[in-house]
Amino acid sequence: MKFNVNNSSIAMTVGNSKQFPRDPKPEIALSGRSNVGKSSLINTMLGRKSLARVSSAPGKTITINYYSVDGKFYLVDLPGYGYAKRSAESKKSWSSLTEDYFLKNPSSDAIRLIVQLVDIRTGPTDDDIMMINFMIDCGYPFVIVATKTDKLSKSQLNTALNNMKEEYFAGTGIEIIPFSSVTRDGKEELWSRICDVLSKK
Repeated sequence: MKFNVNNSSIAMTVGNSKQFPRDPKPEIALSGRSNVGKSSLINTMLGRKSLARVSSAPGKTITINYYSVDGKFYLVDLPGYGYAKRSAESKKSWSSLTEDYFLKNPSSDAIRLIVQLVDIRTGPTDDDIMMINFMIDCGYPFVIVATKTDKLSKSQLNTALNNMKEEYFAGTGIEIIPFSSVTRDGKEELWSRICDVLSKK
């Protein structure tokens, strides 16, 4: 599939399951905890500075944002999870909307790939592991993107990646892509992975 990333825009913001789009466009979903860098990743991938707003308050966004890429497919930004200061009602809303995206979505067959973001400095949290297990149980294809690699030296990064692979993903075959919105490392590799799944029917 050929597409122009410069022709990208926010298509819709979804706050409840009745608003999910019903068109057949492929979807690439972005999942991760609050403040892991989803908005920065979207801006980097699409070559824009502020298409996706980087919230000043972690855990603030509890909607699902759909970004149209050249009218060919959606990048779907799921609400961040794991923010301790979020109210119980807010957590319930997040959980319900996110679960509905996967389980009650009329376009669930259009989900081609889930990009699971994990902060390279901390490794997977309990919430990350829960999400990864959910994707495995449901059979959704996914890739791990280790964000904020620019925060570590080269030796620290290699150690962190090896530790993550050995402690959490040894023998699983789960793919990990190191990524930085500052240096843009991992951008081309992630686009290659996305293009690969979009080319398959």
